[in-house]
Amino acid sequence: MTFDWLGVNWPLVWTWIVLVVDNVIRIVAVFVVPRNRRPTSGMAWLMAIFALPVPGLLLFLVIGSKRLPRSREEKQEAINQFVAQIADEEEADLTTPSERLFPALNSVVRLGRQLGAQPMLQGNTASLCIDYTDSFARMAAAIRTAKDYVHVEFYILVHDETTNDVFAAMREVAARGVKVRVLLDHISAVRNPGAKRTRQSLTDLGAEWSYMLPVRPWRGEYQRPDLRNHRKLIVIDGEIGFMGSQNLVDSSYNKRSNRRRGLHWKDLMVRVEGPIVLGLEAVFQGDWYLETGEYLTNLTEDTFEVEQPGELDCQIVPSGPGYAGENNLQVFVALLYAAQRRISITSPYFVPDGSIMNALRAATARGVEVELFVSETGDQAVVYHAQRSYYEELLRAGVRIWMFRPPYILHSKHFTVDDKVAVVGSSNMDQRSFGLNMEISMVVHGESFVQDLDEITDYYRENSRELTIEEWEKQSLPAQLLDGIARLTSALQ
Repeated sequence: MTFDWLGVNWPLVWTWIVLVVDNVIRIVAVFVVPRNRRPTSGMAWLMAIFALPVPGLLLFLVIGSKRLPRSREEKQEAINQFVAQIADEEEADLTTPSERLFPALNSVVRLGRQLGAQPMLQGNTASLCIDYTDSFARMAAAIRTAKDYVHVEFYILVHDETTNDVFAAMREVAARGVKVRVLLDHISAVRNPGAKRTRQSLTDLGAEWSYMLPVRPWRGEYQRPDLRNHRKLIVIDGEIGFMGSQNLVDSSYNKRSNRRRGLHWKDLMVRVEGPIVLGLEAVFQGDWYLETGEYLTNLTEDTFEVEQPGELDCQIVPSGPGYAGENNLQVFVALLYAAQRRISITSPYFVPDGSIMNALRAATARGVEVELFVSETGDQAVVYHAQRSYYEELLRAGVRIWMFRPPYILHSKHFTVDDKVAVVGSSNMDQRSFGLNMEISMVVHGESFVQDLDEITDYYRENSRELTIEEWEKQSLPAQLLDGIARLTSALQ
């Protein structure tokens, strides 16, 4: 036994202090962690804290809360009310009559409205594009038609050789007096090459621009750093809109690791015209106010006297930590339960929660054909292995899994229910998109749109290989271990 000055056994004292602190952390965690949290998430956090109390606690303090700063929550509440007022205006003459929709879809639309979504609006057109460079050409061409304003919002927005035409179009319209406003996510801007050039380009072309969800504690700007604005949208004069999964960046994301592996992203963007563009505009205006504190005045009474050029019924569903419920998750689950014949899902990051898995199992049990399109290779190791951990359960439930062949990352995000309803947007089928990211999805009712989307999934199928249960059973034990660990870490929310 070793004694130090004053006859105190300091090694023993420090041992007792460490033991007491460790156990206090564990006891407090039992009371704090599970509150208002999914059981799976709560259990994962408790396991992390019980295994490594101090590191686990520090990690929990950094990314354990989905709460936004109070000032942002107050702004979000004001925006939710503003969007609700817009929705009330839209409902006057533009809302799809309930008798036009089948009963299950009517229920889903009402659910969305209760959660903060726009109403379902009639009279829209929508065209799809999966060609990466052609998508930018279409955006640039539409921007060049602008008379009053162009609103651009992307999770990743970079001025590079591939996106140069879009930046040139913004520069041209700004030069003739069109107001150009741009939002881009702060963390993604810092992480991706070209941040300095992009900032300079936006300033030089005369755009008003701002980072979304900036993490700059020295400026008093801080929230959980992995709460991100994942939306991708463009609005031109309230008449033309773009939304979907594609970021405004080269298909390699300009990263050496991707170029070394030859990886390129395959995405889906939707060009829309008609009343639904007002829904996209409302989402942009809300995000603009959150980041700049400025209320825009583009939406007036005259705004709602819009043309209805098509036959599609569309509903915009914004979601994120600023809403009380997980809007996208609840709408998605309700639609999956409404399926009578088939479900086709495309998601680059498929890490579902229990409600999604239950809905898919219930679908196959009642004879619904279910297929899932994912990438054969992955760009994010943890998510890739977490996703793989669900494959056996899905295959045994009767879900057909198609893996899009390399060197492409299938980054499109959409799903189809039967022959009349589809959902497209920025939201993955994973717990991050459901609980942490700010996303935008669009529910579309119309056979022509579903047929167009079916042609795209046919293309996916032709360029994919089907995963079988026989192949999956040959997975090595190390691979299974990695998948299982990744699945646990995916629940740390």
